[in-house]
Amino acid sequence: MQILKYFILFIILITCSLIGRYLSKKYVIRVNELEEMKNALNMFQSKIKFTYEPIPEIFQEIAQNTSKNVGLIFTSAKEKMKTSTANIAWEEAIEESQNNLTKEDKYVLKTLSKLLGQTDVEGQTSQIEVTQKFLETQLREAQEEKEKNEKLYSKLGTTIGLAIVIVLC
Repeated sequence: MQILKYFILFIILITCSLIGRYLSKKYVIRVNELEEMKNALNMFQSKIKFTYEPIPEIFQEIAQNTSKNVGLIFTSAKEKMKTSTANIAWEEAIEESQNNLTKEDKYVLKTLSKLLGQTDVEGQTSQIEVTQKFLETQLREAQEEKEKNEKLYSKLGTTIGLAIVIVLC
């Protein structure tokens, strides 16, 4: 009976530690997604400037060359462009995306839609540059949050697990 008790306490400790690590991972993933989006916007800007390809084709290529979560945004926007304008499709794709981006991150990404598909190459590239500058600010904030909260949640999970084990002993 004593072995079962210690086994259950051990499972509680491991579970709490894993929960803490899981909560800390979302900060790492957010930073990675913002960096990936920044790279995708660089690719988008280059393609618009130099290849003059249609936006849906550019979005398809970006979706193939980026991570899953970021790629899904571009794929969704491409699909939505079949029935609506580029700016509306982009906003809807950002809003519907299932990722670790905050509301502020999504708001920054939605600023890209203002001139998307409505102006010449110069206007669109300048809007991409503005969005990238805002995105850099969000990326710095995300890195600060990651540094502050990643260790906190990991240690907090383990500490709570130990506290529960001590109380139950």
